[in-house]
Parts: sequence; C-alpha cells; structure tokens
Amino acid sequence: MKGYWIVRCRYNNQDAFEKYASLATQVVAKNNGRFLIRGGQQMQMENGNYERTVMVEFPSMDIAKEVYQSHEYQEALKIIESSAERDFVIVEGL
Repeated sequence: MKGYWIVRCRYNNQDAFEKYASLATQVVAKNNGRFLIRGGQQMQMENGNYERTVMVEFPSMDIAKEVYQSHEYQEALKIIESSAERDFVIVEGL
C-alpha cells in the first residue's frame, strides 16, 4: 500500500517557507515521492483554518515514515519551526 503525507498549514514567514519548500521538494523527489496537491485554490467546508494543503504520495507507508524521520527532512523542518502552524499526518492508502 502507498503512503501519503497530508499537510494542512499556515506559514507566517514567506522567506522561511520558500527555503523549506525548496529543501522538502528535493527530499521528496530523492525518495520517489510525488506531489498530488501543492497549494492551489481550496474551499474550507468544516473546521480548521489552514490556508494551504499539500499531499505527497510515496511508494509505501514505510517510505513515507522514513522520509519524514530522515535527517534531511528534519533539517528542512527546522527552518519553519517558529513560523508555521501545521497539521501533518501520514496515511496508508491505495
């Protein structure tokens, strides 16, 4: 089964977000991840108040977890740790 990152987020520092996004994109690509949703128009229907949604598909749930826990991705996260509000889940799917 494939593994997915689903992230709902709000960023408060555009420069930090752009640096994080560049590094995260490299980490995702290096690990055979594929962006299915990356921002774009959205309609908030229930709860939450996040301005951006991202969904990344990985070949397996194990890979999705390993990439999140990797040193490279954790370094990217440090860039936005004080300037982002996020809801991040890893989900197994089709």
